[in-house]
Amino acid sequence: MRISTIQQFNSGVRGISDNYSSVTRTQEQISSGKRLLTPADDPVATVRLLQLNQESNRLEQYSTNMTAANNSLTQEESILNSVNNALQRVREIAIEAGNGSRNDDDRKALATELEQREQELFNLFNTRNARGEYLFGGFQSSEAPFVKNPDGTYTYQGDEGQRSVQIAGSKTVPINDNGKDLFVNIANVNRVNTEAAATNTGTARISLGTVENKTEYDSTFYPQGSVGIVIGAAGDTYEIVDSGGLPLVPPVTGALELEDDGSYNIRYAGVSVKLDGDLQPGDSFTISTGDSTATSTNRETRGVLETVSLLRQTLENGTATTDDKLQLRDVIAVSLDNLDNAMNNVLSVQTTIGARMNVIESTQTENEEVALINTTVTSQLEDLDYAEALSRLSLQSVVLEASQQSFVKVSSLSLFNLLR
Repeated sequence: MRISTIQQFNSGVRGISDNYSSVTRTQEQISSGKRLLTPADDPVATVRLLQLNQESNRLEQYSTNMTAANNSLTQEESILNSVNNALQRVREIAIEAGNGSRNDDDRKALATELEQREQELFNLFNTRNARGEYLFGGFQSSEAPFVKNPDGTYTYQGDEGQRSVQIAGSKTVPINDNGKDLFVNIANVNRVNTEAAATNTGTARISLGTVENKTEYDSTFYPQGSVGIVIGAAGDTYEIVDSGGLPLVPPVTGALELEDDGSYNIRYAGVSVKLDGDLQPGDSFTISTGDSTATSTNRETRGVLETVSLLRQTLENGTATTDDKLQLRDVIAVSLDNLDNAMNNVLSVQTTIGARMNVIESTQTENEEVALINTTVTSQLEDLDYAEALSRLSLQSVVLEASQQSFVKVSSLSLFNLLR
């Protein structure tokens, strides 16, 4: 076999170059601590590492989302605690206002505090988070959800949306609650209209009606639309009649029993009313379903601010007359029930907030476990085994040195050395 001088030199240089490249690559691995320096080192492992890196980025974003969601829910829970405290104080004021020993000045002083509580609730309903977004505006987080009109009424101008964030691959969690569901759509116990007939000969009045049993009201009273109460011939009984004045089938009658407060309490189909004053035989009273218009106070729902405002106005405008006292009694009774409904509604939402925070906590634990597994797999795929690499470097260094020495020996061979 003939080997030319150029082949000899090229072979030697290529060998040194390859060995030097191996040494250099191993040194780079050791200095970086990574087994894979280019995708060509292990294409399959490189693809898997890209997938793990994407998953890591997603988990990091989920972690950021969970932190933001938890902060938002924590703030909302704190605000709702303040709302419940304010409502509890309003309830105490309502009970105190019903104390018969209070005079007009006392009630006006209570009305002054109610005005402050009303403003406090209004401000709480328009709370913003750290990013300047309104908590209870639904999707409309850039504008105040509650607005006070020139006539003293309140309008909710947000929507019924609920913002959510993604905290896992197929899991989202709501981070707010809209003010309409929380503070506006509160079940109103005074969803019926009451009226005394103009032809009554007595001085009796009928109180504001309250719905004590919604199930009975929905199934029996609401389909009828309207019923009447007719005082019996002896003045000590009553009968419930339909809207045309005809007895119900089967008949509904009862005895008039005087209550401790001097009134007669009548209940029918989940609705309760009081009759006060001098009842005469043949006197009649009407109870009808409430008006569904937004301006009516006898609709199915009544907002928290509207309830507080109505109670405040009644205390401000009330006098010592019998009619005003009875009106105050009725408004207080309705307000107490509506305030209880509002507080129960807030407590119900607080329960869901706690459940959402539990979901966030458990999901965070799951994501941390997945992240730990991903880190372990990533380390196995790309991290360098230093013991193996150092041993390999030592071997490659010896091979490189040997190739260099052999090249020196081989390159010195020449026929010219044999010429004399």
